[in-house]
Amino acid sequence: MTLEILLAFALFAGVSSITPGPNNLMLLSSGLNFGFRASIPHVLGISIGFAFMLVAVGLGLALAFERWPLLYQLLKIAGVAYLLWLAWGLASAGSLSLDRRAGAPKPMGFWAAAAFQWVNPKAWVMGVSAFATYMPAQGLASVLLTATLFALINLPSVAAWALCGSQLRHWLAEPARQRLFNRVMAALLVLSLLPLLLEGKGA
Repeated sequence: MTLEILLAFALFAGVSSITPGPNNLMLLSSGLNFGFRASIPHVLGISIGFAFMLVAVGLGLALAFERWPLLYQLLKIAGVAYLLWLAWGLASAGSLSLDRRAGAPKPMGFWAAAAFQWVNPKAWVMGVSAFATYMPAQGLASVLLTATLFALINLPSVAAWALCGSQLRHWLAEPARQRLFNRVMAALLVLSLLPLLLEGKGA
């Protein structure tokens, strides 16, 4: 892996990790509702679970998409549809609940967050793109290096969303601000679809 490829991959990992998506929006909500400390297992589950998924993709799952491109296209369509549905839910949501009474929802745990990566369309697109674009035809050592580097970049990126949510708890106590915040996040989520829609187009 050359330095140029390493830097390009690090930039890809950072941008794809920090942009809005299901993981980050869930962490934002978790930080808002439960605080940063209670959201740490969720943060770790995302980064470590995604790293294990990357290893699986690098060791063979990516080849399945190369042999059957329709599977990858179906995944992209499902991912776009899911993210659009999530954006609509955000835009039409009312006030965020800060209810901490008995029976209120609990933050997502480590294992649930790790398992979620396997059904997260953005995570699949990130994983396949990482190997198809930056690390094609690599051995076990390169796959493990890729997964480790991505996890190290992903961890502070997703943690920032939980921290941001925890800092917004008091500011978003006003319903009008909550609605504005939801709509802004929905717009950002729709914009995050552009790389998926434009993938493979151009020169």
